[in-house]
Amino acid sequence: MRPTAIRRTAVAATMMSLALLTAACGSDAADKDGGSKGKVDESASAKPAAAKALTAAELEKASLAQGDVKGHKITKAGPADAVSAGDVTADKAACDVFADTLMGAKAGSPAASTQRKVISEPKKGADQDSADPEEAFEAAFDITTTLTTLSSYEGKGAEETVAALRTAATGCASGFTMKAAGTKQKVVKIAEEQVKAGEDAAAWTVTVESDGEKSAMKLVQVRQGATVASFSALNLAAASSGGDFELPKAVIDAQMAKLA
Repeated sequence: MRPTAIRRTAVAATMMSLALLTAACGSDAADKDGGSKGKVDESASAKPAAAKALTAAELEKASLAQGDVKGHKITKAGPADAVSAGDVTADKAACDVFADTLMGAKAGSPAASTQRKVISEPKKGADQDSADPEEAFEAAFDITTTLTTLSSYEGKGAEETVAALRTAATGCASGFTMKAAGTKQKVVKIAEEQVKAGEDAAAWTVTVESDGEKSAMKLVQVRQGATVASFSALNLAAASSGGDFELPKAVIDAQMAKLA
């Protein structure tokens, strides 16, 4: 393997660790409050029907579980994965919400929140399909890790959350510097992607630079009623080669099917 590929692999491994360590599920605190906050006031029944904020228990039921996505391993995020929005900072205040969501922190003030780690399994024997060592390596590490966060909101919180992320993505498209888990990362570019899911959806490819090496991350946010599903993904092989990868469509489709 060429030295460049080795350096990229080290950077990719560091970024994946960062993504996993800074994946905020926020479920512990939210679960304590979700039962009461997630209830809709019956006295408001005379008003125009509004989407119901799901409780913590309802979000757990709607969250992905092992077996929901073929060829993927799904686990709950644990206490070690939790980080608050305050632990992620950006050098531009307008970019804070984008940095928070990219790193998996819950956005705004959800009534309840859950998070899952979804890791794709590489195709069996893929590393043996090529005689080129680098191509074989990339095939073996064609693994996408997606941090999937579900958050329910009262009132117009869900719509406002998606709108705020869109605004931040537009305003910060040319880049900014963020700090998470004590590590600085430079977001070089934010490019919009097309995605169709839920009642409202937005997606971006985010180019991140660390130690002079660039890699891509994907960020997708989908609203279904009063619930927002956020997907932050990193592919180890793409990060090691400096290339791009596809949106985690199978994960998105499976999660939104459970929310529908």
